[in-house]
Amino acid sequence: MKVDLQLDAEPGETSARAAELVACGTDGLFTFEGAHDAFLPLAIAAGAVQADLMTNVAIALPRSPLHLAHAAYDLQLLSGGRFRLGLGSQTRPHIEKRYGGEWSRPAARMRESVAAVKAILGSWQSGEPLRFEGEFTRHTLMPPTFNPGPNPYGPPEICLGALGPLMTRVAAEVADGLLVMPFNSARHFYERTRPAIAEGLERAGREPADLAIYPQVVVAMGRTPAELDAAADGARRLLAFYGSTPAYRPVLEVEGWEKLQPELNTLAKTGQVAAMAELIDDGMLRTLAVHGTPEECAAAIVARFGAYADRICCYFPGYDVSAQHVTDLITALKAIS
Repeated sequence: MKVDLQLDAEPGETSARAAELVACGTDGLFTFEGAHDAFLPLAIAAGAVQADLMTNVAIALPRSPLHLAHAAYDLQLLSGGRFRLGLGSQTRPHIEKRYGGEWSRPAARMRESVAAVKAILGSWQSGEPLRFEGEFTRHTLMPPTFNPGPNPYGPPEICLGALGPLMTRVAAEVADGLLVMPFNSARHFYERTRPAIAEGLERAGREPADLAIYPQVVVAMGRTPAELDAAADGARRLLAFYGSTPAYRPVLEVEGWEKLQPELNTLAKTGQVAAMAELIDDGMLRTLAVHGTPEECAAAIVARFGAYADRICCYFPGYDVSAQHVTDLITALKAIS
């Protein structure tokens, strides 16, 4: 099983952090669009290490597909063909209040965004005129001055982050890869995600091999009691944050924990982070994340996703994890998968 790790560094420390993670044995690095830009760190990493690179995710709805296509093209070129463009929709409050964008019919908009980026990259690659006219965006002008021409490494893979059945079906219909959201459980993946994938592939006349599946997992690992407690606390805080969001309620519903969502939401509105984390008990922690030694976490990841994916994205939220533990996790994953 290949492993991707988050490139979690301040801009000035990107090269050193990328080298540190690659030394642990990771196959790829991904960025999250949080406090920093999702694309610029990968441009730095492309020249610093030999690893696969991915945005995980860049928020598509506030961006023009042309902006996304140019960034993806250049990172594919810089990395020598090692880039994947991971896109996501975010939620309405963030799109409207943080990005200042427009929110409506997110699944339809994401479908069109992926299609438009592919059309632009395809036009550059083939030399055919650009003729994309959608409901939300139009791209019909591409003078030679603005056309970079064929990418010697080919167009990059385009992945779509999804949780609910509607967005998951869209990913299965139009994307090259599905980024399975990290707030998840084995039951939700088997009962909700897999059927939506199958339906989307059937609608588009595609085969399972046409869609790569990239699960993402919250990993809380350590070896000593103190390390395990710190890792669990970091994971509980992230899981509580996810759980407070209405869009993630379906995962809780599948597990019979739907009453937890409004309680977490109420606490989130008043900034009671510690109280939110306390509501994530040990059973929830092990169901929604993986917790234990590196070897135990590797076994849990393979048991959950090993039959359906040969690549995994790992998060170590809110705690310091040693390079040796990361190396041990990757070694264990590769040994048993």
